[in-house]
Amino acid sequence: MIERITRDTALICALLALAGAVGFRSVAVGLGVLGGGALMGLSYWAIAGTVDALAGLRSGGETAGKPAGFHLVKFFTRHAMLAVAAYGMMVRLQFDPVAMLVGVTSLGVAVAVEAVRSLRWRRFP
Repeated sequence: MIERITRDTALICALLALAGAVGFRSVAVGLGVLGGGALMGLSYWAIAGTVDALAGLRSGGETAGKPAGFHLVKFFTRHAMLAVAAYGMMVRLQFDPVAMLVGVTSLGVAVAVEAVRSLRWRRFP
């Protein structure tokens, strides 16, 4: 299911970026949506890595056997990198913050699509 949601998120983000670029006749809007999608992907990477490490799902990897404090520092460092990336996108690249928000919400849309998919195949008594 996670693979389907990941695939759907990328597809929805690309479609929203295309719709934004065509609808507003601005490549900057499309790039803003893609930038928001990239921020959401970085956030997922940060959270998933920490959860995997703290749950002990990694065996033999680079972080296996490290104390929990190490994982928390790594988690906050990744989120600091995420904040710097968001700052760079909004201030230096001048992406539209609303377009970036649309890109971030592509995950929510993908989860809603997956929920509808699972309800459609389930039979109710």
